[in-house]
Amino acid sequence: MSAFGKFWNSPVGPRTIHFWAPAMKWGLVIAGLGDVGRPVEQISAKQQASLAATGMIWTRWSLIITPRNYSLATVNFFVGLTALYQLARVAMADKTAAAGQPAAIEQPAAASD
Repeated sequence: MSAFGKFWNSPVGPRTIHFWAPAMKWGLVIAGLGDVGRPVEQISAKQQASLAATGMIWTRWSLIITPRNYSLATVNFFVGLTALYQLARVAMADKTAAAGQPAAIEQPAAASD
């Protein structure tokens, strides 16, 4: 059997949900990376906390089920990682605001001629 045939007929191949669920879940990672440019005031800490928790829980679950689904574990790990990064951004902004410092250094307006 060819390598493609083995992949096609494997328990985690494209003929099963074990392939398509992780493939579609990469959209959450892409959305999380897209939020890196979003102002921190627009990021929901509760939503990011739930994404971080679910990412880490399902990463572990993906490795103990039969068949082990490494692609699902990978995508869940990155869902959790991007959410943890967003939570760190929120925490740093909250800490800065609590200290009474401006969240970002503002550039002076350009002088008009």
